[in-house]
Parts: sequence; C-alpha cells; structure tokens
Amino acid sequence: MRREIVLAVVVAGAGAVAGGAGAPAQGTLIVTNKGDRTLGIIDPAEGKQVAALEQSGVTGHELIASPDGRTAYVPIYGDSGVGRPGSDGQTIDVFDLVARRRTATIDLGRPERPHDPKFGPDGRLYVTTELTQTITVIDPKTNKVVDQIPTGQPESHMLLLARDGKRAFTSNVHAGTVSAIDLKAKKVTTVIPVAKIAQRLAFSTDEKSVFTADQDEPRLAVIDAVANKVSRYVAVPGIVYGTGATPDGRYLVLTLIKDNKVARLDLKTWEVGPALDVPKAPQEVLVRPDGKVAYVSCDASAKVAEIDLVAWKVVRLIDAGRTVDGLAWAVAPAASR
Repeated sequence: MRREIVLAVVVAGAGAVAGGAGAPAQGTLIVTNKGDRTLGIIDPAEGKQVAALEQSGVTGHELIASPDGRTAYVPIYGDSGVGRPGSDGQTIDVFDLVARRRTATIDLGRPERPHDPKFGPDGRLYVTTELTQTITVIDPKTNKVVDQIPTGQPESHMLLLARDGKRAFTSNVHAGTVSAIDLKAKKVTTVIPVAKIAQRLAFSTDEKSVFTADQDEPRLAVIDAVANKVSRYVAVPGIVYGTGATPDGRYLVLTLIKDNKVARLDLKTWEVGPALDVPKAPQEVLVRPDGKVAYVSCDASAKVAEIDLVAWKVVRLIDAGRTVDGLAWAVAPAASR
C-alpha cells in the first residue's frame, strides 16, 4: 500500500470555543497527516474536514507557514522513517492557504530527505536535509536553493532557529547528538552528545535553553544554548517525544508517546505535574501564540488534541487525517468557507 500525506488546515475564527480558552481573532493551524495525500481544511467548530487538496509526493512529515500566514511549505521526506531504508525525497510542496491550492513544487536537485522547515528573520526558508548532513536555505521569492550549511552529523532531523538569526540547532537522531551551528559563519560550533537516540527540539521562551528527550530512558536533556552543553537531565514519567514551551516561560508541555498522555514540566521547580489522557501516540506539541491553548497531534488516532493550558484540560479532539504528525501556526486565516 502506498504511504501518503495529508496537510490539514484548522481555521481559528473569532468566536470562542465551547468549553475552551477561546480562539484568537485570526490564525490557522496547519497539520500534516502522513497516511493520506491531500491538504485538508478542517472547520474546528464542526470538527470535520471541509476541503482537501492533493500533494505531489510521499511523504511529508513537517511543515511551516510563511511569516504572513498565506503560504505553507511541506518538505516531501520519503516513504520511511528516519534512518530506515526507503525512498529519498528531494522536493518541497508550496501551498497557497488563501486560494487553497498547491502552487509550486521546489526540486532540490538530488535526494535529500528534506524534513523540518523554519523561516529565519532574513525571510529565507531553512530546511533540514539529512542525506547531505546540511541545512538547505531557500529564497521563497524565487523558490531556489541559495545556500547549504553543514550540520556535521548524520540524520539531522529537527531544526531550531534563534530569533536573531545567528544560531541554529539540529537534533541528529541516531547519532544521539545536537549540533550547535553558527549561521553567519556557516559552520558547526559544537556537537553536543545527549543520548543514544535524540528526537524533537524546543527552545525555552528566552532561547537560553534547548530541550530534547532521550528516546531510551525517561529523561529530558536541558542544553545551555549559550555554553552549548547539557546543563542537566530531568527525570520524566515516561518517554517524551514532543515538547513546547509556553510564552510566559513557566512550563514545557510534553507528549508521553508510549503512555498516551500529555504532561507539563514546571521550569521553575523542574517537577512534572498531573498528566492528561489523549488519543494514542501523541507526537508533536504546538503552543498557540497567545499561550492559552496547546495542540497535540495524535499519530495513531487521526486526531489533534486541543488542550486548555489555563484550566489544564483536554477541551476537545479535532478530526484530522490518518497518521497526523507535524503542526504549524499561520498568523492569518485561510479563505472563508
């Protein structure tokens, strides 16, 4: 059976959500669902998909919205997981979120397994490209590759960019390391050992720390993002996959992937509070910019859990596509229904 992808778009309207923290005046949650191959638009009030657009390839895992919220970028990674045999993607799909259509496919020119995209303050798109151990830089005005920056490690899967555009960090999954990269000098500053297997990355709100979770032991690595070394390990109640910091800097939201729970680490006390039950295989965490809500993709359940961060409760489950994974926030809404 062919593995495919869905990109789902959840439009957040001006009205409040029943039982929840309420939606912001404008904003769109965009979601990749690896088991389908369309871009879906989901009405969050009704909790169902209202439109679907085809993607060009198999399979995208992560995505990003342009700074103006009008365009989405989905790297087409391939039909396997990181470090596993399978096809090697070399393209990035471009979607107009207002017109609701795919407008371009960027060809990187060679097999790369492009994965985690981020926009820098320079307006350029940065994407991890695992097979060449690089970050590929794209000019979104021309959809052309303009640079490649080495990561110094295999399987550079996830990416963080500092707000000042001077630093980047990649998690190098089976190398069990994090690369600290000087973007201006285009070189690796430090390779930081963290675990046998590493995974997703998150900044603290002040960008002084980087978090990643050990995939063998129930612990979280806290990296000093200035000294570029692990400052501490924090014991957690299960294997953590995704993390996301709240804008006030107080908490780190954690997905406990094997326990089907979402927990919250207090970054002042380093204690984990009560966990919430969510559908099977919670993956990625996206904290909404207003800090009131976190969205969690639940891989095996075709659901996105919406969590009220003020009341600390699951408000509702939003229908998504099969094998929902990557999440991103667009600052402007998609076209009206």
